[in-house]
Amino acid sequence: MKPSNSAFMLSDPKHRLCLWTVFVAVSLLCGAYLVGNAFIAKEYKERLSRWGLIYTKQSVTDNACKNKCRPSGTEALPQGIVVRTSNLEMRPLWDSGVPRISKSSLNLLAIPVGIRQKQIVNRIVEKFSSSDFVVMLFHYDGAVDAWRDLAWSDYAIHVSAINQTKWWFAKRFLHPDIVNEYNYIFLWDEDLGVENFDPKKYLSIVKEEGLEISQPGLGLKSEVHHPLTVRRKGSKVHRRYYKFKGNGRCDDHSTAPPCLGWVEMMAPVFSRKAWQCAWHLTQSDLIHAWGLDRQLGYCAQGDRMRNVGVVDEQYIVHLGLPTLGGSHGNEASSNSSTDDSRAKVRMQSYNEMKTFEKRWKDAAENDKCWIDPYGQQQNQTRH
Repeated sequence: MKPSNSAFMLSDPKHRLCLWTVFVAVSLLCGAYLVGNAFIAKEYKERLSRWGLIYTKQSVTDNACKNKCRPSGTEALPQGIVVRTSNLEMRPLWDSGVPRISKSSLNLLAIPVGIRQKQIVNRIVEKFSSSDFVVMLFHYDGAVDAWRDLAWSDYAIHVSAINQTKWWFAKRFLHPDIVNEYNYIFLWDEDLGVENFDPKKYLSIVKEEGLEISQPGLGLKSEVHHPLTVRRKGSKVHRRYYKFKGNGRCDDHSTAPPCLGWVEMMAPVFSRKAWQCAWHLTQSDLIHAWGLDRQLGYCAQGDRMRNVGVVDEQYIVHLGLPTLGGSHGNEASSNSSTDDSRAKVRMQSYNEMKTFEKRWKDAAENDKCWIDPYGQQQNQTRH
């Protein structure tokens, strides 16, 4: 039997050397491949890790930015450039070179005015103009230029809209972000006598008593008012009204308006925080604000039985003069047409009150997250 070629090749020294050389070469190539692959895999893993870290950091940054509370409309702006509030301070058209003196405690007096009550309003403003107050007039008759002869007129803010109410103006021009710099907002009617009123002394009492919503007491000569707001002689402040006969009795067990926690709408005074709430409570379309007064206690920044009150030491007189009326609010008209106009306004006010009451009821029932802080008290009062 002849030996096979394979056996011959293995026995041949030259062939064995050739096979050994091939084996060594293949081994070296495999080793190089394995080492290179391990290095590449390690670098790839490190690169993936770096990418993952970068991605994680980016995600954290994105989440942090999303969690920032930004005013709507400012998302496209860097946060440091955003100015969230403003004021009613008038600015010069050029630098006068005179350093501005910053007032540390400013307040705001806002009044709806018609030219017929010019002298009464002048007396009111003169009481406030020397007490670090910004004055803002809401002209419902359009007669803005007729006020230019008064000494303080050029320093007041004048806003004009024909036959609009105080609350229409307030909702549109006293946004909390605009009046944020003012400690107290006096939102007064124009037909008020102020002979016995001093704004500085009034605010001193308000701060001492912790009143967030208040009004001056009404003198005995006042027209059209609720008994709660009548001034009490010898008293500094009162918060409660007593009535022991007839319907709507008020006693020491009463916990709801109008027995306490309530002021009228002719001369309310709001702290900054209270106004931030009251502005939101004010409806855009219910311009007479009837019914609003009974809910203002929710804006008292705490217990309305303590934080809402009537200041007796500084009192005013409500003159009860007709204001809005006529084609522009300042034209003479017959008594019959005036009476008819006032009757229509009163009916509209009543209808708005019923609308507001329904809105409040619906809102309270539909908001499952809202808890009425006075709900239990009101139930006890009804029982």
